[in-house]
Amino acid sequence: MRVSIITGGGSGIGAALARRLAGPDQCLMLHGQGSDGAGLERLRAVAAECMRAGARIEWRSGDLAATGTAAELVHATRKVFGAVDAIVHTAGFADRRSFADLPREGLERSFAVIAAAFHELVRAALPDLKRGAQGRVVAISSFNAHRFVPNGTFPSSSAAKAALEALVKCLAIELAGSGATANIVVPGYTRKDEGRLGALDPKTWQMVAKANPLGRLAEPDEVAAAVAFLLSPEAAHITGVLLPVDGGLTLM
Repeated sequence: MRVSIITGGGSGIGAALARRLAGPDQCLMLHGQGSDGAGLERLRAVAAECMRAGARIEWRSGDLAATGTAAELVHATRKVFGAVDAIVHTAGFADRRSFADLPREGLERSFAVIAAAFHELVRAALPDLKRGAQGRVVAISSFNAHRFVPNGTFPSSSAAKAALEALVKCLAIELAGSGATANIVVPGYTRKDEGRLGALDPKTWQMVAKANPLGRLAEPDEVAAAVAFLLSPEAAHITGVLLPVDGGLTLM
């Protein structure tokens, strides 16, 4: 049985990955922020769907910005399933506020959820991940850390994602001796779950759907497919890479 932790597992890329991985040989710990009833219901629904596919499932909710939440997720996973084989950190959010409008606490929350929680999560699981070449870590970044255009800089989110990428590259070096790997997937504009808009209004979503050379939004499962590959044995000699899944958006 392979044991994986997926943050942001109640929607979008995290949920798509959970569905893609779910099977009789998988133990999945899904985490969601659970800040409202609808969010908890989405998380429960994804967990139930994965369970029907044959996976062993547990789920937890809690604020990853709070110190200790990520480490406790690792402890809970070990208690239920045993040693952790893989971590996928998809948790995050887009903060559209401009540099001038962004308060310090807004910047600090982005770093807490996106970068600091990742560090805490992986650090708690390091003894497990370093057991051998089966260890895998994948973090979900964003094109916002690489593409800067007027009225679309997302300074809080882009800074936190850039920090996340640096942490993953440092981790890749530290894991290399064990054969375990750490990589980054960089989505472009990706379709949201029904009823969820993220940081953009419906009109803007229609516009950005054609912003990349392929002329459409990515589907969450297309991003999840790239993550699943990096988690697989076939990706054993890939580490420290930054893989865009953005339809060519960052070429422009």
